Amino acid sequence: MDERKLALQCDERDNVATVFANGITAGMEVDVQNKRGDTSVLRVLNDVPYGHKVALCSIQKGEHVLKYGESIGAALRDISKGEYVHIHNIAALRGRGDL
Repeated sequence: MDERKLALQCDERDNVATVFANGITAGMEVDVQNKRGDTSVLRVLNDVPYGHKVALCSIQKGEHVLKYGESIGAALRDISKGEYVHIHNIAALRGRGDL
């Protein structure tokens, strides 16, 4: 039996987790561990490269994407639970000069 892959939720406020495994493909289940050591299971919707993020819940267009308990950007469109989160679906908010 294959051992499930790991993703980490760095802060309880985070709506994304970072994948710490190679070979995460659409439909796989990953164990999401928080800093208290609690684990939940999440089915990923897309291939997710090592060190990249996956949505822990649905994130609405314009909503802040939270990692380390801080905003790392805003959703460019609705993002589904389990979806790969990266520059194709979030926009950086820091250092832009236009906000």
